[in-house]
Amino acid sequence: MLGAGLIGVDLAAKIMRSRSLDCRLVVARHDDTPGLRHAAGLGLPTATGGVQSLVDAPDPFDVVFDATNAVSHAENAERLKPLGTMLIDLTPSKVGRMVVPTVNGTDALNHGDINMISCGGQASIPILHAIARQHRIDYVEVVTTAASPSVGRSTRLNLDEYIETTQDAVRDFTGVKDVKAILNVSPARPPATFRVAMSVLGEELTAESVRAVVATATEPVRAFASGFEVTACVVDDGKALIAIEVTSSGDRIPRYAGNLDIINSAALHVAELYAATHLSTADAVMS
Repeated sequence: MLGAGLIGVDLAAKIMRSRSLDCRLVVARHDDTPGLRHAAGLGLPTATGGVQSLVDAPDPFDVVFDATNAVSHAENAERLKPLGTMLIDLTPSKVGRMVVPTVNGTDALNHGDINMISCGGQASIPILHAIARQHRIDYVEVVTTAASPSVGRSTRLNLDEYIETTQDAVRDFTGVKDVKAILNVSPARPPATFRVAMSVLGEELTAESVRAVVATATEPVRAFASGFEVTACVVDDGKALIAIEVTSSGDRIPRYAGNLDIINSAALHVAELYAATHLSTADAVMS
């Protein structure tokens, strides 16, 4: 685990529950990082040398999760490439292959650098991709709202990249050219539950057809992110509004921080798929 912020510590806790993954090292740049101390308290090995700690390890790691920031990921990917490590990028860098598990999860088996897009992308694309396969869509707007305490320093540094990467991913996975992504960081108290509102303009959108597609697309996501829930699906005169909320499973983050939970759960699912397929572990089992 490269990075010991909010995302890194929660993902490390999830890995500890996995039946096919073993967290061998949590890495930060400074020994006073709160997340690193927390990881050590869980009994996990830690290091403070950044990506160099991974390069200097006696044996290469099978999978590395990059939870640093978009600017650092390009360098991290270059440093780790000679080691043959499967790199799962939780930053909005757009460097690697963009993957949404329920849409193109098998792509992770053929690429060494996997980009998990963004929390908004992971929450919206399964639904938007499914709608676009069944209907002609002319415009998509994705409005993401996350509670301020759940948005860490790296995410705040990458707000422009977050929006651009989310927009590009929605275009790629739906084929819709006119896409707008908006991110709201809410200071509300108590903190707001993570939510994503999707507005879709198109032809032959009916309540019956859209709701059926949304229901079908939702269930596979809930298989690895149980807090994923559709809270509204309204269709009227060529416009559909779909709203979802995601609550955390409550590992090392509060329940309102579904933004962290959805991207971490997706990344974990990809890693377990990779482990079950590629590693010589006879008892590799999907969690």
